[in-house]
Amino acid sequence: MEKKRFTISVFTEDVVGILNRVTIIFTRRKINIESIAASESEVQGIHRYTIVIREDETKIIKVVKQLEKQVAVVKAVYHGENDIVFQEIALYKISTEALVSGGQAEKIVRAHHARVLTVEKEFTVLEKTGQKEETQQLFEELEPYGILEFVRSGRVAITKPMRTLASIVEELEAINKSH
Repeated sequence: MEKKRFTISVFTEDVVGILNRVTIIFTRRKINIESIAASESEVQGIHRYTIVIREDETKIIKVVKQLEKQVAVVKAVYHGENDIVFQEIALYKISTEALVSGGQAEKIVRAHHARVLTVEKEFTVLEKTGQKEETQQLFEELEPYGILEFVRSGRVAITKPMRTLASIVEELEAINKSH
């Protein structure tokens, strides 16, 4: 089977150690995690892990089923690239001198619509949101001017289909009450 990029959303209770239990499932199946982002969700007490992997779909289905067997996991779902809206954020620290000299570095920053977060005497911090390819392209274009520091977040994603976590939780609660 062909390996494709998938985004897995894992909704969990807020308990210590759940991230470790989630990542072990990928490790045991020898699946590399390209990025992972953790945050609160729209439902109080429920956290969301957004995990990006490249794998074939049959393996993804098995992983999602195994994730859902974890005690503190409320729901796990996977999405193809066309089923979600996603972004990453990247921060770049470059020499202020390279930026303010009015040369090519400034033109690159403007062309990429990067935002200046802070300007200090020695350095300037820039922010670029977009897909990984966009933030990587800015990195590559700024590299000749000396990147002092660089960091990129994991993917954050929202599904396109109109199914909310709150509706999923309500369905699960109804199922639990009937058992």
